[in-house]
Amino acid sequence: MKRRDFLKMSSMATLATTMNGIPVHAFGENGMFKTRNTNGNILVIIQLSGGNDGLNTLIPLDKYSELSNARANILINQADVLPLNGQPNSGFHPSMTKLQQLFNAGKMNIIQGVSYPDPNFSHFRSTDILFSASDSTTFVDTGWIGRFLDNQFPGAPQAYPDPNFLDPLSIQIGSSVSSILTGANGLNGQAVSSISNFYQIVNGTVDPAPATPAGHELTYIRFISQQTQAYTLALQQAATLGNNLAVYPAGNRLADQLKIVAKLISGGLKTPVYLVNFGGFDTHDNQVDALDHKTGDHADLLLKLSEAIGAFQEDLTLLGKADKVTGCTLTEFGRRVKSNASVGTDHGSGGPMIVFGAKVNPTIIGTSPNLPAAATANDNVPMQYDFRQIYTTILTDWFGVSAATSTSILNGYSSNNLPIFKYAVGEQDLTTQSTQLSLEQNFPNPVREHTIIRFTTSGGMVQILLYDEMGRMLRVLYENDVPAGTFDVGVDRNALPAGNYYYQIHVGNQKMSKKMVVVN
Repeated sequence: MKRRDFLKMSSMATLATTMNGIPVHAFGENGMFKTRNTNGNILVIIQLSGGNDGLNTLIPLDKYSELSNARANILINQADVLPLNGQPNSGFHPSMTKLQQLFNAGKMNIIQGVSYPDPNFSHFRSTDILFSASDSTTFVDTGWIGRFLDNQFPGAPQAYPDPNFLDPLSIQIGSSVSSILTGANGLNGQAVSSISNFYQIVNGTVDPAPATPAGHELTYIRFISQQTQAYTLALQQAATLGNNLAVYPAGNRLADQLKIVAKLISGGLKTPVYLVNFGGFDTHDNQVDALDHKTGDHADLLLKLSEAIGAFQEDLTLLGKADKVTGCTLTEFGRRVKSNASVGTDHGSGGPMIVFGAKVNPTIIGTSPNLPAAATANDNVPMQYDFRQIYTTILTDWFGVSAATSTSILNGYSSNNLPIFKYAVGEQDLTTQSTQLSLEQNFPNPVREHTIIRFTTSGGMVQILLYDEMGRMLRVLYENDVPAGTFDVGVDRNALPAGNYYYQIHVGNQKMSKKMVVVN
């Protein structure tokens, strides 16, 4: 095809796909009058592909004897484990100094034993389960993030971008858009195929083609393809306006991806969800160096994970965006309790999940995994929390959707929220009155030795959590399944220092909080 003929066709295509400079190709009905529920919060999902060994990531120090019996050929020396503030039973792998600093600075929450009933040990099927938020016997062809975006952006993806929302609904840095972003009507996301592709988009350049007549045409086709992508202009503008103020480690592909995410957020992109991928965690062999268990393949992966997240969080803080962004790790499964003869670990089930950011409740939820004294090759880390309980908490406490909407997004799954976020997150939800739940001021208040908390509920599992003034969860004051009625909960001071505190009641996905003052 001659260039001038191709140009004519391209011009016609451009005419058909733009309106007043705004790309609208194949986007269906006008979205001018659509309402959106997005609260401006952003979620960054870090997929650890391959199945991360949680027992070599967050080492249960109180189960060290059981670990010694089960995995002596890969176990980290206890003296090398990085301590975590206020957590005598748990410590990080020695490669994870940046994540240790993040936890100790109050910017990380860890959930123990995340899995699902009847776990599947196939990479593909288990990933599908986590992405679709289905149970292990049900096949669902949409992703939980895709359904969330369906709810937030009616008519997606065909109706977007529209004049009120020109930015991608989600962004994945990778060769294709993952099924986690698939909504009822298609893919609710934009894929940036590689790091180099991102910079080609923002700089208006393309990969070089062979110096032949066909090669010149190929270069031109690639350029036109970039220019006709619906969200290219938004990416270019955000990249131009955005900055990176932190120093990211070189030679770290996860850091390269998170650097792009921070730049786009800094540039004002309103995209609520980002997905990045970091592979290599299928450590069946050579997981550690046989002579030095602190080093090896898994240590290298954890070092890069730690340094990348550390730089990203520092960047968000310097950019003034830390309060609006939270990140989490997601891996398809954990590894077996017992190591194998190849200095590695095989496919398992549960493991820890990390949620980080300025608004998380800095603690570990759950206990060290219950490990057998003499583990066999079939033993797994027991499930403490269904992964969908974390999704429920993210949807309601971070994105602010209703409990009913969360249940719909998660294929009918509902549960109590976990105390992943500080009480201040979703503050409007915490103070909303409900006909099914009321929480009275504790009495007496101020408290010297003892106080009573009274609540009324229509029934269900009730949790009352105590937070300090910084939003850190300190204690579970009450947890019980109750019938409908009014209840009094006695609370002893128990050496609680004088100061201001907050107690928060959870019943299903409803939450309310009150201030409590403790005096000497």
